[in-house]
Amino acid sequence: MHLNDFLIMRHELLLTVIAVIVLIVDLNLKRDRKTAVIPVALALFFVNVVAGFLPAPTGVLFGGMYKTTALTILMKNVLNIGLFIVMLQSVTWLRRPVIREKVSEFFLLLLATLIGMNFMISSGHFLMLYLGLELATIPIAALAAYIHGVGRSAEAGIKLILSSALSSGILLFGLSMIYGTTGSMYFTGVAAAFTKAPLQVLGFIFFFAGMAFKISLVPFHLWTADVYEGAPVNVTSYLSVVSKGATVFILIIVLYTVFTAIVPIWRDIVYFIAVLTMSIGNLFALRQKNLKRFLAFSSIAQAGFILLGVVAGSKMGMTSVIYFVLVYIFSNLGAFGVVSAISSVTGRETIPDYDGLYRTNPKLSLLMMLSLFSLAGIPPVAGFFGKFFLFTSAASAGYYWLVFIAVINATISLYYYLMVVKAMFINKNDNPIEKIKSDLPTRIALILCTAGIVIIGFYSAIYEAIQRLSIGVF
Repeated sequence: MHLNDFLIMRHELLLTVIAVIVLIVDLNLKRDRKTAVIPVALALFFVNVVAGFLPAPTGVLFGGMYKTTALTILMKNVLNIGLFIVMLQSVTWLRRPVIREKVSEFFLLLLATLIGMNFMISSGHFLMLYLGLELATIPIAALAAYIHGVGRSAEAGIKLILSSALSSGILLFGLSMIYGTTGSMYFTGVAAAFTKAPLQVLGFIFFFAGMAFKISLVPFHLWTADVYEGAPVNVTSYLSVVSKGATVFILIIVLYTVFTAIVPIWRDIVYFIAVLTMSIGNLFALRQKNLKRFLAFSSIAQAGFILLGVVAGSKMGMTSVIYFVLVYIFSNLGAFGVVSAISSVTGRETIPDYDGLYRTNPKLSLLMMLSLFSLAGIPPVAGFFGKFFLFTSAASAGYYWLVFIAVINATISLYYYLMVVKAMFINKNDNPIEKIKSDLPTRIALILCTAGIVIIGFYSAIYEAIQRLSIGVF
């Protein structure tokens, strides 16, 4: 292999190098000094985030199984940003006595999942896609059950691994049908041989169902709330943002490039799933008191909104999906960052616990409000522009009723987001949560989230850059 071949895989290779260095550092630390690996991991991953934006060659490796384009590089950079914020938000939690001896394992599992997601995004072959998907999923189950001796955490890990095994089986069954009828597993080969044969359509339905499990689309969402509630807050935020974003990215690439012969069929499926996901996610979010379950159903509803861009089947649709995922990362991690900062110190995670929070923690309350407003799509924060582009892309494809249903659901979501805002700013509480003093990494993460929520919506060059890179898909 030449140097250019290594540069084509720079994201995966850099992450592998970081994982090895973290492991070596951990092996040379005494048992009571394991937390010293935290600044090493953060510094190395920050270098990886910066390196992702440097110019690098694009191309194809392994006979077309792996490919790097300007668009896939952008997608990986978006995931890098999300994971970096999650790592910063995790520092306080990692320094707790029950966790500090397992710090390096946390970072190694996160890096392993991200390597899998990167391979998945760069796949040009369904076997590569599946291997990347499994490499991304199995370590997440270990992260969900990371706190030893806690029943809810163990339950979250078991439910995640069982649901992932089921979804993987369904996905592989669909791929076997696709391979049997087309004679190829390469994206280009399947696209060339794919017709509207019933067995091929059935194979696609199984494949889509397997991917829908990973994104928590209704009716494949039943594991989400229990896993989100039982897992540590920082793992939950990673699941809801980075993991979901990676699966959305590869799904939209496959739909737009491989299954072009059955566009009307998969559009109808996505249309139906979008309506169910938005509606059920919002209705169940109305009933939640635990903030992790609340944000779980909120993320399910947001996945339904993302499908508006997918169903458009156009360059604008792909652009709006990638842009919305970027906005969603900052918005959701902003909300989870506040929940994590408070939970790490007090252990309190319910909405009634936040009554009167503004009196003692005005900055955290304001960031929580800003994040929830962005998730709700209230102008002028970035979430408004994200939803606007999704709605516009669906309307441009003629899906006016779908946009109308989405607007109704956006109104419903506004109600339950405002319930949290009301608790923080209006509800009285004689014993509110004490003043939280966050450490420097947490403050940096919250500042990054705030900047992303405020700036991205007004900086139009970001949307235009994504739009230019999406041209290569069509």
